[in-house]
Amino acid sequence: MIGTDLEVARAYLLRNEVVAIPTETVYGLAGNALNEEAVSKIFEAKNRPQFDPLIVHLSDVSKMKLYAKDIPPLAEKLAKHFWPGPLTILLKKKKNIPDIVTSGLDEVGLRVPNQEVTLALLRSLPFPLAAPSANPFGYISPTTAQHVEKQLGDSIAYVLDDGPTEIGVESTVIRVEGNTIHVLRLGGLSVEDLEPFADEVIISTHSSSSPAAPGMLTSHYAPRKRIEVGSIAELLKEHEGRNCGVLSFQTSYDVEHLRILSNTGSTHEAAVHFFRYLRELDESEADIILCEFLPEEQLGRAINDKLRRATAK
Repeated sequence: MIGTDLEVARAYLLRNEVVAIPTETVYGLAGNALNEEAVSKIFEAKNRPQFDPLIVHLSDVSKMKLYAKDIPPLAEKLAKHFWPGPLTILLKKKKNIPDIVTSGLDEVGLRVPNQEVTLALLRSLPFPLAAPSANPFGYISPTTAQHVEKQLGDSIAYVLDDGPTEIGVESTVIRVEGNTIHVLRLGGLSVEDLEPFADEVIISTHSSSSPAAPGMLTSHYAPRKRIEVGSIAELLKEHEGRNCGVLSFQTSYDVEHLRILSNTGSTHEAAVHFFRYLRELDESEADIILCEFLPEEQLGRAINDKLRRATAK
């Protein structure tokens, strides 16, 4: 059921049910992060493997010390600067965070979402919310309530609708060591945004079958249809005669199923459209989806990482 009633969402969450919520990045599938039963319902609804940890969403930066310990000074500085926002920080967890949330690891990913409806919801609850993206595991992340309803409507209690998401890709996940920032998942906060705060920013988004952070699995964000990434012009020649869908950064092609991420060449605009356009092509009559990598800068890095995972076998 889709609705806009925050009190309905709150009532379900207080009963340890699972509710889809809007964030500035993508829609999340939320439950009481301190309750093992509620968290297990998240994994069940998504068909998500329990070795893939979840992010815990807080109402404000002051709550960080309730659930994390031994917080590095740089991590605290980054939280105060970027929260609310699309940054998740891995920190040593306190015992009140159940092991099911972190897949048995001793670190928990924390963030404060920059979305007024969800912040109001969080402030009304006596617990934080564990919330991965609200889609079946491994599939394209949802950027509207309708995406969630179509895929998970029968398996969750409520979808809190506040329109399309602002950013369109998941949060950036980092770990801090001394004055070095390790980026474990590329997302809605760019590497360039982080660089002024550290001596070094290292991108460590290596794939893993036992991930230390959300979004590190080799195969992820994948549509149902076959997807190929490369020079779109060359791929169209290779697949001549087929009904090709094309996801282009900013160039138009003479095909029926075409989506252009940004006519102005903006990686931020491309991120807003990325998951929605990929979903539309996956639901079209195209036989195959052809894509291209974006410039390795700003949010182009995050989109390219998701394209690599979408094509991984």
